[in-house]
Amino acid sequence: MNMKEIGLLLLLLVTADGARSPSPASGGLPAAVVREVYGNGRLFDITHRVKPDLPKFGSAGGVGQLVTLVQSMKNGSTWNEGEINRMGTHTGTHVDTPGHFYQEYYEAGYTLESLDLDVLNGPALLVDVPRDSNITAEVMKSLQIPKGTRRVLFRTLNTDRRLMYKKEFDSSFVGFMADGAQWLVDNTDIKLVGVDYLSAAAFVNARPTHLAFLKSREIILVEGMKLDDVEAGLYNVHCLPMRLVGAEGSPARCILIK
Repeated sequence: MNMKEIGLLLLLLVTADGARSPSPASGGLPAAVVREVYGNGRLFDITHRVKPDLPKFGSAGGVGQLVTLVQSMKNGSTWNEGEINRMGTHTGTHVDTPGHFYQEYYEAGYTLESLDLDVLNGPALLVDVPRDSNITAEVMKSLQIPKGTRRVLFRTLNTDRRLMYKKEFDSSFVGFMADGAQWLVDNTDIKLVGVDYLSAAAFVNARPTHLAFLKSREIILVEGMKLDDVEAGLYNVHCLPMRLVGAEGSPARCILIK
């Protein structure tokens, strides 16, 4: 086998592992590979990459350039060092705390530093939601989520439409209606609710739905998850937001492990 054939074989193997195909980089090095799947198909990164064309709630222009290289080896610095520009606490894949919609909770410290990491890490169920409606009480009943299930990721039409890959915010996204959120609170043991767009609540029902979810101070919302190309079923989810004191939300890195 010649070198050209070996290179082609390596490219096929890398692509089969869920990685982006490498391209030449400066200095003759191969470009770094950005993977979505690790561990021979056992570990899935369900976090959207934070980049300029990532959608931003209510905006047509995306999040914009968020990282600036303030120290550059190309320009004579000893090292490279970036600086994060102004970035919302609800950027990309992120968590909501009770203080997001309740001022009294915010003032009492129900913000990021109070979140229960036991809720954000553990066995989780990924379910496919019927594609023809928002998540109402009737839809929740139809899913027949087993009692005792504490973490559920809801994959909806948003994933099919690839809304998180479109720069312009789309208010027609699928989300929970208030009755669906209240049914979940009253009839299940779910404490982590994961969704596949920037809000767990449908745009037309944003405030009452968030109020229903967050009133108990026990439910954590994880919004903007990347759930494409992952089979429905049982996994372990691991989701870690930044430890920002006094923040009502934060970007998070989330993974699923078979």
